Amino acid sequence: MPDVFGADIGFWQAVAFLAGGVAAGIINTLAGSGSLITLPIFVFICGLPAPVANGTNRIGVMIQSAVGLSGFKRNNLVSFDGAQWAVVPALGGAVVGSRIAVSLSEAAMNYTIGVLMVVMLCFLLIRPERWLHESARDHSRSRHPLTVIAFFAIGVYGGFIQAGVGLFLLAALVMASRYTLTAANGIKQLIVLAYCIPTLVIFFMHDQVHVGFGLAMALAQAVGAWLAVRFVSRVPNATRWMHRLLIVTVVVSAISFLV
Repeated sequence: MPDVFGADIGFWQAVAFLAGGVAAGIINTLAGSGSLITLPIFVFICGLPAPVANGTNRIGVMIQSAVGLSGFKRNNLVSFDGAQWAVVPALGGAVVGSRIAVSLSEAAMNYTIGVLMVVMLCFLLIRPERWLHESARDHSRSRHPLTVIAFFAIGVYGGFIQAGVGLFLLAALVMASRYTLTAANGIKQLIVLAYCIPTLVIFFMHDQVHVGFGLAMALAQAVGAWLAVRFVSRVPNATRWMHRLLIVTVVVSAISFLV
């Protein structure tokens, strides 16, 4: 059994937590795939086994999502109208995903995710106005059975592995449920926070969470989330900058999974 409560953090680990955690908090709050930064830190710098790194990563994601959600609400950047049609199926899917074994090999899963990232990049580049609209639109499509199934499937993936789930959530919230990109980022925080709680419990019950490392990274990720919300609330045309960050993040994620 790993020493899940130990927190003997060395100098370079502290530097990695600070720099990587803040960057991941910003990226996860405004786009997604910040776990592509934190997971390698846990594995290669902290020496955690991949399953323990996957579980430990949920602590930072959960706390960062709580900070981000609080900021979006406090600055009136999001309305949760119809959000239950995304939150509930994603939560159910995440519980399922954290309890069942992955049927695909790691190589096959990485390839599948990489291809999906390329498809998402096409959506980002073709008719970008679908991502940049600022006016509220009808969210009744959130109730469509296919949309509900999509959020459940995204939840299953999030239960398996956190990396990239924010990008898929944003795509579904903007393209299917027709939220603005800013509102979608706020609702994304709610969804991730909701499913991180039960999935973290499940990982902890299976001794796959290092609490000390997880909390250290979480502090830095919380700072990143706070900075990201300040950016959205104070910078003109923040949506355009978020769209650009999404493009860069999707390209980097696609390369990471395909190469």
